[in-house]
Amino acid sequence: MATVELRGIKKIFGTVAAVNGVDLLTSDGEFLVLLGPSGCGKSTLLRMIAGFEKPTGGQILIGGGLMNDLPPRARKIAMVFQSYALYPHMTVFKNIAFPLKAQGVTKAQVPQKVEWAASLFGIGHLLARKPRELSGGERQRVALARALVREPSVFLLDEPLSNLDAQLRASARDELQQFQRRIGTTTIYVTHDQVEAMGLGDRIAVMKAGQVRQIGTPQEIYDEPADTFVAGFVGSPPMNLVRHREYILGFRPEDFHPRNAINSAVKTAPFKFNVSRVEYLGADRLIYGTLVGDYSDQKVIARLPVTVTEKIDAGTRYDFTVPEQELRFFDKTTELRTSPQPV
Repeated sequence: MATVELRGIKKIFGTVAAVNGVDLLTSDGEFLVLLGPSGCGKSTLLRMIAGFEKPTGGQILIGGGLMNDLPPRARKIAMVFQSYALYPHMTVFKNIAFPLKAQGVTKAQVPQKVEWAASLFGIGHLLARKPRELSGGERQRVALARALVREPSVFLLDEPLSNLDAQLRASARDELQQFQRRIGTTTIYVTHDQVEAMGLGDRIAVMKAGQVRQIGTPQEIYDEPADTFVAGFVGSPPMNLVRHREYILGFRPEDFHPRNAINSAVKTAPFKFNVSRVEYLGADRLIYGTLVGDYSDQKVIARLPVTVTEKIDAGTRYDFTVPEQELRFFDKTTELRTSPQPV
């Protein structure tokens, strides 16, 4: 195991700053997720840690040692790619064993190490097959076993679940997290899927335009977003953000309820809400519409659990409220978090 530290890391492609001054420090054994939209620089950052891209500026340290000029094989890292990058002409056994040759592992030791890695992922019965004979989930497990067999200090995972269907992704997330907890290897995981990030990470680093906008636990990122980008990117549906003359106001859809559904002892901020559409999701309802008054015609969403039984119809205006403690305020110019304001 090892820590990973980035000091002012930059990567310039021509006139474009793909990564622009990132500082980051993992804990030993931490599962850190790099979260952001496509093109934000998260995969480029991961490839620099791995040694596949050379930084334009800054320092990369793994286990306290400077890595900038070392090739990937000298960094004691293992990387799993989105495509899994399995060799189609090799069996599962040979795919998993391939990295061991570069490490100088003796021929007699190879079967033992391969079978150990395969057993951790429950693919011991697949060792004689080739990648084309495997499901997407099985190929993903082979790629992880091939990475693990090297016994790396750091795991780097670049959207390894994106090729799986939604149901398989959910079970694969659980397996991956349990596996990482068992082995305790420092892991950096890249994704654009905020559900994956919230479910997997000990901490999340949210990226936009080559910079880290906020680092924190999933709860910190969700409850206390540092700016409107983080607020609007994390959450499904994301935080409602409405502009006032003095500030931008944010509140989560699950905190936006009919007035009668809130305990009268709770101090709340009132809103007039014109409902345009109701979406039923079984355990929840999503209520779409626009506000009236100071936030006139701005779109918002309410998420109501089945315990809120009040009938809500499209084309009708309702009195809704948000508990004041759940309101978040952002500067209208910088869009950074600011102190609470009168609503």
